[in-house]
Amino acid sequence: MKILVPVDGSKVSQAAVAFIASRTSLIGADPQVKLLNVQLPIPARAARVVGKDVVKSYYADEAAKALKSPTGLLRKAGLTASAEHRVGHPAEEIAAAAERIDADLIVMGSHGRGTLTGLVLGSVTNSVLTRTRHAMLVLRDSHAARGDSLKVGIAVDGSKYAREAVRYVIRHSNLFGAQPQITLLNVVPDFAGAVMPDMAGIALPAFSTEEVEAMQSKAFEAAVAPARKLLARTGIATDAVRLAGNPGDELAAYARKKKLDVLVMGSHGYGAFKQAVMGSVATRVTAQCVTPVLLVRDA
Repeated sequence: MKILVPVDGSKVSQAAVAFIASRTSLIGADPQVKLLNVQLPIPARAARVVGKDVVKSYYADEAAKALKSPTGLLRKAGLTASAEHRVGHPAEEIAAAAERIDADLIVMGSHGRGTLTGLVLGSVTNSVLTRTRHAMLVLRDSHAARGDSLKVGIAVDGSKYAREAVRYVIRHSNLFGAQPQITLLNVVPDFAGAVMPDMAGIALPAFSTEEVEAMQSKAFEAAVAPARKLLARTGIATDAVRLAGNPGDELAAYARKKKLDVLVMGSHGYGAFKQAVMGSVATRVTAQCVTPVLLVRDA
């Protein structure tokens, strides 16, 4: 497995490194880990004043500071990682590096800014997602999984994006530990909230309780069945849980309540503006979910 870990010396990037260092099964499979530090360019006028050699030395020194602790942490865990530093726009450089090494996974720490803030401030994590088709694991703040075998939730809705998320978990099972607990999660429409006016203009339920239950059960089985079939072929045991309501809110709440180690989701990878307008479920979840979120793009 080829893994790219951008680091900048912050606590959240350290958490990303700590996650990889905690993966006993993954380490045993001898993954290829690359650490990347991206330095923002010094203003051209200042660079001319101090000279090329001083600027080059500054970039190298700053990169060495950012890479020292992550390199040591991985070495202590039994991993030898390659490392490099680049100068430029962080999101562009990270996406380009993932492409160069054909990364199976990008692991990034995130401060967890909300959707609107991320749009306005140009969150690096959001920007990378819009620039790459490689899978991304986003860790909020300093939250990282403890132990090798993880509690994993996989959001499924019957789409090709959900199926690719399941296939990713199967292909890279070492990432989740020797005996992961996998739960398929599907959020069905809340038909119980549908109403229609009667002749007097009074809002009445559009469906009976029995009709709502039947429609939700049908929608749930249609969404979960393809994922169950894929996992059953590999012998991976799973549970399935039905939720109802707004998908982004319900998935984030379930992950928090059940203390999942990772929530896996398929993602369309829309750009930041389109995400805000369309209310992308992946964007909504990553904006409010403390649980690490693994976003898998359609292959």
